[in-house]
Amino acid sequence: MKHQQPRSGRKRTDLPGFLFDLDGTLIDGVYQHVTTWSQALHSVGIVIPQWKIHRRVGMSGKAFLNELLREGVPTPKGVDLDELEQKHDTLFSHTIPSLQRLPGTNELLQYLSRNKIRIAIATTGGRKATSALLKIIKLPAEFPVLTGDDVKKAKPSPDVFVAAAKKLHVPIEDCIIVGDSVWDLLAAGRKSALNVGLLSGGFGQAELEGAGAFRVYSDPADLLMLIEQLGLPGE
Repeated sequence: MKHQQPRSGRKRTDLPGFLFDLDGTLIDGVYQHVTTWSQALHSVGIVIPQWKIHRRVGMSGKAFLNELLREGVPTPKGVDLDELEQKHDTLFSHTIPSLQRLPGTNELLQYLSRNKIRIAIATTGGRKATSALLKIIKLPAEFPVLTGDDVKKAKPSPDVFVAAAKKLHVPIEDCIIVGDSVWDLLAAGRKSALNVGLLSGGFGQAELEGAGAFRVYSDPADLLMLIEQLGLPGE
């Protein structure tokens, strides 16, 4: 995916940069990841309760699979993790046309753009799926998008957030990172960014706060309604 730098004429401010996760944060797609991972695992004879899959959505596929398989889940010999991850990606891609943006997503992005606040997407997903998902929302064209394909280590490593902050020319510690999973918040906390959690991915408020969330909101609409809590001007 081609990444575009902010336009040179864009007014700079002393406001923070915003780094957004995508699935479960701006787009309602977490549970589709759960079901398609379950289907992919079943296709090679691995049976794992879906709640255990949900607890790990937001991690990179390889980290997620290695952790699950270390729990002693019976696994047929010769399972190729790369092929299994590709199977999930293919199944998930078929669900994308039915996905919806979360309440307030476009309005929040438009608010930030109007107020000259720099925005980037930083997701664990690959470029192909991310390109399709971005068609669901109205992301201003000049804002960069970083994916799991752009870094060596995906979440819970902070690499994708660090790369996104560099694209914005904002120190990571001056960024607000918005995510729906504990993996987003743990990754952000490693680099001293301000963490904001959303409940829209299925993690509870106590879990998100335990992972370092400064504030927890229901969804993008709730965050926008209470935007002053983050030191930003109201509408």
